[in-house]
Amino acid sequence: MNPTNKITVYRKLEGQSVGFYILLVVLAIMVAMGLLAAWTMEHEGHWISGMNNQVVWGMPHIFAIFLILAASGVLNVASVSTVFGQEVYKPLGRLSGLLAITLLVGGLMVLVLDLGRPDRLIIAMTHYNFKSIFAWNIVLYNGFMAVVFIYLWFMMEKRMQPYYPIAGRIAFIWRLILTTGTGSIFGFLLAREPYGTAVMAPMFIAMSLMFGKAMFLLILMSSYRGSQRMLNHAVVMRLKNLLAMFIITALYFLTVYFITFAYFTEQHGVVRFFLLDGGHYTTLFWLGQIGLGAALPLFILYHPRLGEQFSMIAVASVSVVIGGMIQLYVLIIGGQAYPLDMFPEMEILASSFHDGVVANYAPSHWEFMLGLAGLAMSLLMTVLAMRIFDVLPECVTEEVPAL
Repeated sequence: MNPTNKITVYRKLEGQSVGFYILLVVLAIMVAMGLLAAWTMEHEGHWISGMNNQVVWGMPHIFAIFLILAASGVLNVASVSTVFGQEVYKPLGRLSGLLAITLLVGGLMVLVLDLGRPDRLIIAMTHYNFKSIFAWNIVLYNGFMAVVFIYLWFMMEKRMQPYYPIAGRIAFIWRLILTTGTGSIFGFLLAREPYGTAVMAPMFIAMSLMFGKAMFLLILMSSYRGSQRMLNHAVVMRLKNLLAMFIITALYFLTVYFITFAYFTEQHGVVRFFLLDGGHYTTLFWLGQIGLGAALPLFILYHPRLGEQFSMIAVASVSVVIGGMIQLYVLIIGGQAYPLDMFPEMEILASSFHDGVVANYAPSHWEFMLGLAGLAMSLLMTVLAMRIFDVLPECVTEEVPAL
């Protein structure tokens, strides 16, 4: 049977079970604790966080950037259907678009509340300095949300179906630009040696595809399990194969990143710092980013028996999510902790500004509370949207040929 000939029936979450309400309460409490953390840091000052003059982007930024990257990557499922004609993914397009919006909102919430003066955001949104990549990112984030909202509307409204492919192509291009902009925040930052390379943009695109696919698989499988719906084995196998390929792609660009730094003699210190003698950053890189975030999920996904089980695919996806958070921690926190070379080719005889010293950073519980609140906000909005709108297909049972 041609998959395009099958009528897809969507149904809201019933939301009548005790577990559903417990989930809502837990997520709401996490959001409230995050707001408390933001209020406390605003009134007491950022000295209560682990951030300092050397490490100005802390744990909340790790959560925020992860959610923003995942928001871009999770739209891949809808894009594969609309742009590349893989119709088997079309029933999942609504969930893909919804997650792109909710994950982005959660990430931006963390980013705004961590500014210290969120009331000043209106100035950043009305006075643009287009020589700054941060100003461009405000346009890209707002634009992405608007484009995906229209894409989702066209997807769900029968009268707008003729324009649905056009909206999908625009959303696909916009998310590539958005992720390029996020990676360019670090790629254009020449003052920090571990940043300042053009490979950041494609590396962030690969990371977004990996994070987004893992998040999509987790939410898809938990939603179907929680609502007792039928999820086709072949569709999950396709998605997990894509996840494995995105992990390999991210590893490839990570290799290119280190080869780029290894090519230039004056930047050998960066490579040694991350790979050999960077203390806990090196440990996190090998055990967390490579071991937990790549080796373990690849072993599970390509194992002939484990890779066929939904539960083990969920384990691999969780491993990718945790490994991805560690990857961002190593890159962003480690990149700031790496000794700042204020006077290149000059010898510093004495200094009280920590020249040549690895900066200290220990995230506080306030930062974790705020970061987790962003994730909780994304999940809360997703669950409520599934309860209100017809987002989830009644079943995804179409048998499809292997990729």
